[in-house]
Amino acid sequence: MRLLFSFEHEGELAAATANHTRLRLTARGATHGKRALQVEYLPDRDWPNLMFRAPSPWDWRGYAGLAFDLYNPMREPVQFGVRVDDDPRADGVHHCRQGTYTIQPRTRMRFVFPLGRNPMDYGMRGLPPLGKDLTRIGVVNAGNIRLEHIVAFQIFLWRGNKPRTLIVDNIRLLEGDESLEGIVDEFGQYARDTWQGKIRSLSHLRRTRTLELRELERLPAPEDFDEYGAWRTGPQLKATGYFRTEKVGDRWWLVAPNGRLFFSTGFNCVNYGDATFITGREYMFRWLPREGDPLAKHYGHATALMGPLKEGKTFNFYAANLERKYGADYPAQWREQTLRRLRSWGFNTIANWSLWEWHRNGRIPYVATAGVWGEHKRVPSGSDYWGKMHDPFDPQFAVNARAGIEPVAQRVKDDPWCLGFFVDNELSWAGQGEDGGRYGLAYGALSLHADESPAKRAFLEQLRAKYGAIERLNEAWGANYPSWDALRPPVSLPPAATRARQQDFSAFVRAFARQYFQTIRAILRELAPNHLYLGCRFAWYSLDAVIAAAELCEVLSFNIYAPKLDHGAYSFLVPLDKPVIIGEFHFGALDRGMFHTGLVAAPNQRERARLYETYVNSVLDHPLFVGCHWFQYMDQPLTGRALDGENYNIGFVTITDAPYPEMVAAARKTHSAMYRRRMKSR
Repeated sequence: MRLLFSFEHEGELAAATANHTRLRLTARGATHGKRALQVEYLPDRDWPNLMFRAPSPWDWRGYAGLAFDLYNPMREPVQFGVRVDDDPRADGVHHCRQGTYTIQPRTRMRFVFPLGRNPMDYGMRGLPPLGKDLTRIGVVNAGNIRLEHIVAFQIFLWRGNKPRTLIVDNIRLLEGDESLEGIVDEFGQYARDTWQGKIRSLSHLRRTRTLELRELERLPAPEDFDEYGAWRTGPQLKATGYFRTEKVGDRWWLVAPNGRLFFSTGFNCVNYGDATFITGREYMFRWLPREGDPLAKHYGHATALMGPLKEGKTFNFYAANLERKYGADYPAQWREQTLRRLRSWGFNTIANWSLWEWHRNGRIPYVATAGVWGEHKRVPSGSDYWGKMHDPFDPQFAVNARAGIEPVAQRVKDDPWCLGFFVDNELSWAGQGEDGGRYGLAYGALSLHADESPAKRAFLEQLRAKYGAIERLNEAWGANYPSWDALRPPVSLPPAATRARQQDFSAFVRAFARQYFQTIRAILRELAPNHLYLGCRFAWYSLDAVIAAAELCEVLSFNIYAPKLDHGAYSFLVPLDKPVIIGEFHFGALDRGMFHTGLVAAPNQRERARLYETYVNSVLDHPLFVGCHWFQYMDQPLTGRALDGENYNIGFVTITDAPYPEMVAAARKTHSAMYRRRMKSR
């Protein structure tokens, strides 16, 4: 171990840089000696952080992790991030590695942030534990960093509306990395540890099914749920035969086909699980089926969306475990078990990314999932994680949208159990920073050539219609363009954004979003007129895009990963007065053999379950929100899904199809009281 900062002396404060933070030494929360560093993160600032800069680059070769002790003295969870930079140009994406965790109220924890190995080099987001009693921070941006040239590291927070405090102590470097050889057992579990519920044998796996069936027979469904999972004893509204929305008092609700009030609790990815790469990583697995083994059918081949493992042979441990548990006809047996589970646990929706076999199941409502793919023009926004944004002004976009929606609409059209359509997911609506975050698509369109970009041409037409003469645009923007034709190639903008330019950017982003949502809406109204348009599941968004969505979608949708729904953070929705549904949220922990917590961390399964209850109740208490869907039904593979290496503890069931009892208990408790709570919270 190499101690970097102990905070025992005032002089150590000189090494710290306070960016939108206040620093002082304190005895409270000290774990190494008598003092620690108290960091107050200031409100209403982007990325407040405690940063340590190297006077000359540090050489951290030979060290496996950056460790520190942290105390949260507040009465609420704090989500924080850690970033290590190997170049002054680091921006959160390039030249750095970054991870996140959520520390619970009044909690002390010892953390380690991985340095030596890049998990993505091994096809994973998280790796096995580093040291006893240390909580590993899951990597989000898993970039390779030059350990011989570390220039800075920081502990940062996201923008908040009030001050938040953390106490940091004992910052140090740790040696050693655990071998990855033989880390996976025959069931896809971590082989080097034991925990409650770990499957020990094939007979144990099969016995869990029998035990669970008794529980499902004893607790078939919440007493106040009707056949749709709607409020059986609640108000009776007009029955239209399909799902719709209605405002009752000051609360928005979904309304079931029978006219009963409905709040949607659901699971994403109710399917046969994700495959993990085998090619190049055979040494990690203690067992794999030989060719000719019945379980060899669960081998496959995949191409990755990101990471160094581009393509190769895969194996699906979850599907293999289903076959071992339920027998040769496992698909039908598992689907029946899953329907019974969802009813028993109080879930009334099969949500996004789930099997097509759930369509028209006649027992649990479901959403229809569609997307837009194909060759049409795209526009960068500055934050293009899953890819650049569709150009809705390209006529080919509408053609491709129809091609994506039509086969789904043909399957679910006129089925009363279909809640509605999500179309697309986490699109690149916004860029980085305060200005680019709202106007990223405007910047992106101007960076293109009008000869190749329908969006750029639409933007120029909008500007020309407003200003007429180029001189008027120059005056408004503080620019000096010689002609309108000078704007056709990629545009260089004056560094200072005038108010007029911001207004023009805002108008373009709103027009862009209207074109997108109107195109999708028209196709849905034609092909599936009885079903709700549930939006595009915003992750990155601008206010202008949300306003346009509110005009054209029946329900707005956001993927919100946080300890709970912060009502203040979503106050911008109040004037829009539209129903809203959360498409994704989750929490994960590392106490049952998994390597990564996912996007919001809990210290253990008990706290994970408590967070579930808190989150759902915070959604129930908001008058605009009409549901929330957990991502996802089962844990991801221990060694990472082939798509992108995610290996998160985010399931209600394990890779062996065993329910987490704490999560099930929290769901039953929360869902059985949810309708009464929502009505009383007015």
